[in-house]
Amino acid sequence: MSKIFSLLFLACLCTSLMGQSLTQTVKGRVIDRDSKMPLVGVTVWIPDTEPITGGVTDVDGIFRIQSVPVGRVNLMVSSVGYEQKSLSGIVVSSGKEVFLELALVESLEKMEAVEVIADKQEAHNKAQNEMATVSAISLSVEETSRYAATFGDPARAAVSQAGVTTGGDDLLNEIVIRGNSPKGILWRLEGVEIPNPNHFTSVGSSAGGISMLSGNVLSNSDFFTGAFPAQYGNATSGIFDLNLRNGNFDKREHAFQAGLLGIAAASEGPLSKSSNASYLVNYRYSTLALFDHIGIDIMGEQEDITFQDLSFKINLPTRKMGVFSLWGLAGANTYGYQADTVNTDDYYFEDEKQALGVAGLTHKVFLGDRTYLESIVSVSANQSKYQEDSMNVFVWYTEDFLQSQCRISSMINHKLSPRNTLRAGAIYSLLGYDMSSTEWSYRNSRYESPLDDSGMNSLVQGYAQWQHRPHPNVTVNMGMHSTYFSLNGNFYLEPRAGWRWQVSPRGTFTGGLGLHSRMETIALYMGRAEQSDGSYVHHNQNLGFTRAAHSVVGFEQTIGNYWRAKAEVYYQYLYDVPIWPKDTATMSEKLTFSAINSYDGYTSQKLSNGGTGRNCGIEFTIERGFRKNYYLMATTSLYESLYTGRDGVERNTIFNGNFIVNALGGREFVFRDGQRVLSINGRLILAGGKRETPIDMNASREAGFTMRDYSRSYEERLPSYFRVDAGVSYKINKPAMASVFSINVQNVLGWENVAYRYYGPRTDKILTAPQLGMFPNLSYKVEF
Repeated sequence: MSKIFSLLFLACLCTSLMGQSLTQTVKGRVIDRDSKMPLVGVTVWIPDTEPITGGVTDVDGIFRIQSVPVGRVNLMVSSVGYEQKSLSGIVVSSGKEVFLELALVESLEKMEAVEVIADKQEAHNKAQNEMATVSAISLSVEETSRYAATFGDPARAAVSQAGVTTGGDDLLNEIVIRGNSPKGILWRLEGVEIPNPNHFTSVGSSAGGISMLSGNVLSNSDFFTGAFPAQYGNATSGIFDLNLRNGNFDKREHAFQAGLLGIAAASEGPLSKSSNASYLVNYRYSTLALFDHIGIDIMGEQEDITFQDLSFKINLPTRKMGVFSLWGLAGANTYGYQADTVNTDDYYFEDEKQALGVAGLTHKVFLGDRTYLESIVSVSANQSKYQEDSMNVFVWYTEDFLQSQCRISSMINHKLSPRNTLRAGAIYSLLGYDMSSTEWSYRNSRYESPLDDSGMNSLVQGYAQWQHRPHPNVTVNMGMHSTYFSLNGNFYLEPRAGWRWQVSPRGTFTGGLGLHSRMETIALYMGRAEQSDGSYVHHNQNLGFTRAAHSVVGFEQTIGNYWRAKAEVYYQYLYDVPIWPKDTATMSEKLTFSAINSYDGYTSQKLSNGGTGRNCGIEFTIERGFRKNYYLMATTSLYESLYTGRDGVERNTIFNGNFIVNALGGREFVFRDGQRVLSINGRLILAGGKRETPIDMNASREAGFTMRDYSRSYEERLPSYFRVDAGVSYKINKPAMASVFSINVQNVLGWENVAYRYYGPRTDKILTAPQLGMFPNLSYKVEF
């Protein structure tokens, strides 16, 4: 590690501090927040310059501000009849133009003589979805790249938020939100649901080791932790609503990045001189074997990992037919493990291959000044192949899962008045599958096939929302979401509501409540059990969705000019959770089982929707936005996560760590009027350990391997999880290009967190398996 820091330090020292004054263009689009119509004649200016520089939007809502000095700038946006908007800390670099998507709220002050609370201060991370009122934030690309050891991954950045922690596996980056299973998370891209967009995932999982999406192509994205608006379905835990940005429609720009995790290249630019059509593409190839060349053993000598991904977006605006955009994402990864048969008695062999492809066409057209229609057609497929054997001699287990999704989504939004906005939509998903798995049965001395099926099913969703502003300081959202699953005819109606009430110039009450549901993985519905006569039966085809009732209340307070505090109290009741049926559960393992405690996977055994659970807690956040070259944020969460299985006893869930403390911050040191920037960032995570079922020592001794006492399921808690991440970067702005040297280290102190406990027959002791230790990434990026 000392060599890495030395190289970075020498690179900084060898860089010349002399250079000419550098500037860049700041441009963007300003729209009405509710109708999405471009606003003409909006004034946009930078208040900190002398003389003040700015621009005015044209008929397309586009503004341009030329010759803006590199560094961080503040921006003001103002238009007659709209609430003024301010933005702070916008990064301007010499290698890439800045493009901003800005939305203004139509003012109600002109409509009636009421006392309006002035000086409203909008949080820098307020959700972009205007129907979101509580438990929702926007994750900016700049924040995601700035936070220590996020590696440009929105999910890793989300771990710093209140109520969010890892699921007990640093490598897979599982996200636990308010004590819920990670599998309850919904991923969306460009307004439509997509399969899990991570490398190295598993069936039914929402997590993965590395995101397929790069910060080179992402725009600001929303992250929800509860009480979701009515347009979101098929989620009980949280939502990542990701967006791809449009490419630069004025000039071609490129980026190249190389690091220990691999290499990436991006390009964007105009497609036509007569329109604002543009393209954007990013490709990445990586192999963790690069760590071996610097003497860092991340995965072990017997393991081999590779991955690659591609993402793109083509934006085609027209004058009369609206805006078309073609977008896509593809990724593939391999994992192999081959035992050291020379020095050990291990003959275990593992091979895994995964691939994902998503492509979509979006059309957005305005039907008058107050109405727009957005339609999306997307196709996606994800495949997973897996095999365990004894050095290709004796195969123990195989999986070959192929799933496809064809979705048609349409949404209409109508702004009735500055007070009222209506939104309604429908989503049709055709879900295809071709799945097979085999496993060796030692009991029967033959192969068995718990899954071997193919076919298609439909998932139909509809929703309607109404936003009402009875007062300039009060916003109320109400809506309904419906879901129908063709496999078993299950139908769900889910009412939702949310509100915001600004009670003072600096204080706001928020709240939300609603019903939510999540379907299980197709593999669970299609799993089959063999009968005594050799036939198979599908036990779980009539299994219902896991359901949840969310309620949240919160208060936000602005402190001074830079600080903001927020508190939220929540209660979630989960029901219809899959557990073992009453007539088949006799063993403690089955009596205490609940799908609430699973990260992923499926079973061919019969389950029923008889389980319940509850999550309750309080969260505190204090943050200082990026001002005067530094930022700080700290969060604290106290919570309970409980469940009830077939035996009727309420127990801790596996995710009930009881507390989470997150802290992060950073400082920038600026040289030569922003031409050189040294950035130092850090993050601390302290959370209660996940729960574990105690090991039965007597039974383990007799069996020769780990046996657990399921009558005491999840009574023990592992040691608290502790991690410190660090990041250092040095940015060099030059004419028409900018480069960044950076190093980010996850778990910089090398703290050994416990993954799980197990019984060691040789020592006759309970041993611990560690999680991933120190994980560094040194990279160089250039934009031009």
